[in-house]
Amino acid sequence: MELSVRTMEDEVVDRIEVGPDLLETPPKTYVVWEVVRHYLASRRQGTHSTKTRGEVRGGGRKPWVQKGTGRARHGSIRSPLWVGGGTVFGPKPRDYAYPLPAKKTRLALRIVLADRLRAGRVTVLHALSMERPSTKAGVALMERLRLRPGTDRVLFVDLQPEENFVKSVRNIPGVAVAAVRDVHVYHLLTHTHLVVTPRAFEELQKVCQL
Repeated sequence: MELSVRTMEDEVVDRIEVGPDLLETPPKTYVVWEVVRHYLASRRQGTHSTKTRGEVRGGGRKPWVQKGTGRARHGSIRSPLWVGGGTVFGPKPRDYAYPLPAKKTRLALRIVLADRLRAGRVTVLHALSMERPSTKAGVALMERLRLRPGTDRVLFVDLQPEENFVKSVRNIPGVAVAAVRDVHVYHLLTHTHLVVTPRAFEELQKVCQL
């Protein structure tokens, strides 16, 4: 497969070759699911916390004597049986991250990238740059690339995104900009189109190598 390298004015200036080994990657959806699950688990803050009966304020005095009242025996009004009492086995702060083989992460990225290539949803731009921040120019660029601003979810990827370009597209709904080193399979799945520079595309292919 050959991909056309286009300018910001949608003119073809070069072509790059995509190897068959990448395109023929089998779509192992269970690998993609596992990697996305790992990514979302790692993003969890895990700051949830509840109080046990020993942490709830009050309840130090026995509410009534053990015997003779005809009522059930109780030792504290902060027992989990009482309203306002402690929580039994409630959530505590914890880290949800867990180890995952790096090879599996690369394979998932390779699978989704191959799917985007086969579907024709990868566009290669010679450069991602703007003379000055302008959302209007960002919208015009997407329209020249036959992408629908506000409807299509587009991920722009560069080696190091230019600040003016980032400011030009960040206010467009569904659009994100990322450096190659930060691209995860989750980002490709949550965006329907990938717009990438030639050097960034080469780096993506290197990352996908198993």
